[in-house]
Amino acid sequence: MEPNLSPEGPQPRLSRRGRWIKELLQTLLMIVAIYTLLNLALPRYMVEGRSMEPNFHDGQRLFVSRLAYMFDAPGRGDVVVIRNPRLAGGEDLIKRVIGLPGETVTIELGRVFINGAAIDEPYVAALPGYSGEFALGPDEYFVLGDNRGNSNDSFDFGPIKRDIIVGRAWISYWPLQWLGIIPDQSYTVDQH
Repeated sequence: MEPNLSPEGPQPRLSRRGRWIKELLQTLLMIVAIYTLLNLALPRYMVEGRSMEPNFHDGQRLFVSRLAYMFDAPGRGDVVVIRNPRLAGGEDLIKRVIGLPGETVTIELGRVFINGAAIDEPYVAALPGYSGEFALGPDEYFVLGDNRGNSNDSFDFGPIKRDIIVGRAWISYWPLQWLGIIPDQSYTVDQH
């Protein structure tokens, strides 16, 4: 019996042997690539300490979007992760953006004023007794913890540059009681 030959020669055949190994390797490679991309774009952070209470708690876990500020600037009220300006390569901090570039932030017995106008901050449990004034440069932001009396923030280390903002806190995922998208904060300005 003659073998079945086409004018071009023998036709290729699929072999089941070895195919499943190739499929498994491709699937694993795809999983590693997706995992790596997600970790680069949405790193996970755990809140440590009490500086953002009562809104964020010690041990709470968050996804932070590094992509949030690729095409937009941080806004007042955004909860952000920053690199600690006092520790090169050290711990990251979670804070709320209060002052924007070019503004003057005045704090009088804990009450915050932006360019002379008071802002309403319902997320702050208790006002601290400190006062001060900070003029922000063209690439500077003023960040504060929500637990003002127990926070290492711009009141202590001054305004921060945009390049130390890692990203915007986006989703709380653990513990499940705090599962959800982190809401935007809107401000009412009280002219005093």
